[in-house]
Amino acid sequence: MKIITTPDPRLRAKCRKVNKITPEISDIIAKMREASLEWEKSHPYELSAAMAAPQLGFDRRIIIVRDDLDDKKNTGFTALIDPEVIKTEGKTKKDYEGCLSVPSIYGLVPRPTKVKIKALLEDGTPVRIKADDSLARTLLHEIDHLDGILFIDHIKDDETAFFRMNDKGDLEPVDYETEVKNNPKLWGEDE
Repeated sequence: MKIITTPDPRLRAKCRKVNKITPEISDIIAKMREASLEWEKSHPYELSAAMAAPQLGFDRRIIIVRDDLDDKKNTGFTALIDPEVIKTEGKTKKDYEGCLSVPSIYGLVPRPTKVKIKALLEDGTPVRIKADDSLARTLLHEIDHLDGILFIDHIKDDETAFFRMNDKGDLEPVDYETEVKNNPKLWGEDE
């Protein structure tokens, strides 16, 4: 499956709830896992930390999150169905984010350092998750996708918050005017 990227309008739509876990939902989750790992193979300096169903064009409130956000060898993902943010806490902290659907652009995104969510696991078990730091950031990023929000929306007017990865895996600032502000492909606008 091909990961859809900006300016595809499906990335800006609010997704429908799953409500009932069917074989079709399990198939979507399997495709998400496969696409995440396939993307990672061609990105040696990056880890596919998570994915939301709309990134593959599925209008469903499903996300998958890597079981270990620090270990590329651990290829397990946990699926969360109909995830909802219950509460955010802690200080707001800026940290780097990238997105499989926003190719080549990274950003310093402000997010709360703690989050509480509720969701269903793939087998239908209801769960409540307390997360902090990078896991909290990842969950908030993916749940945003389900509401048509991209990480770039949180920083669109900050000229110093956008970066690109060079061929050595280091992040370097981009030219804000040409690569961000006036780039219709990034924002899904007509050229």
